Amino acid sequence: MKVRLWSVVVLALAVFLVCESWRVAYGADKDVPRVEKDTLKGWLGDPNLVLIDVRAVGDWQGSNKKIKGAQRQDPKKVKTWATALPKEKKIVLYCA
Repeated sequence: MKVRLWSVVVLALAVFLVCESWRVAYGADKDVPRVEKDTLKGWLGDPNLVLIDVRAVGDWQGSNKKIKGAQRQDPKKVKTWATALPKEKKIVLYCA
C-alpha cells in the first residue's frame, strides 16, 4: 500500500513540475492579463487587434473551430515571431 501511495505522490509531483515548467517557458504567468470570451468577441474586427492561434499544429489542423482573422504561429518558436509583432496593437494569443 505504501508503494502505491508513494507512486501516486511521485506522479502528481511530476505532473506539477511539467505544468510549471511549461507555464514558465511560455510566459503563462499570473501577471499576464486574461481576456474573457465576450470581451474578445467585442474586439473582433478591430484593426488594432492581432489575434494569434498558438495551438499545437495537430490541434489546429484537426479543428473546424478557428477564429476568422487569426494567424497561426508555432508556440515552440515564439522567440522567432514575437519580435515582429506590432507593439502599438492589442495582441491576443489563444490556444486549446
